[in-house]
Amino acid sequence: MDKICSNEPYLLLMQTTKAIQECIKANVTKHDLSVTEFSVLEVLYHQGTQTIHQVGSSILVASGSMTYVVDKLVQKGFLERNICPGDRRAIHISLSDNGRKLMDVLIPEHQVLIDSMFASLNRHEVNSLIDVLRKTKLKVEEHKLT
Repeated sequence: MDKICSNEPYLLLMQTTKAIQECIKANVTKHDLSVTEFSVLEVLYHQGTQTIHQVGSSILVASGSMTYVVDKLVQKGFLERNICPGDRRAIHISLSDNGRKLMDVLIPEHQVLIDSMFASLNRHEVNSLIDVLRKTKLKVEEHKLT
């Protein structure tokens, strides 16, 4: 089996990721949100109440930064903080009614945007892309362990 050892896949992946992030940023800034704020709201919209640590792990943001982002979203009226009944040291965050209303508008817009980015791919190409990205992710995770 021939191995391709060039920077081209890496560079193309980074360029694609940047372009996708820029499109998402342009869309969410219309609603006075940063990409990180949107990501927090998206996790809570889909998964429900979480701790700050759980959300941070989902979107790969450090806990110190998460506290700042959560503070901003609480100030904007999109999140609520609640003490965890089983552990008073832990704080749960959840969408407020205004946060839920915002995401009821934003999520369908976001889905259309994401779908449009991959619209030129057929089902087989999408599955192949997913397979290649999963394999690459596993290999990268192996490197983190060594």
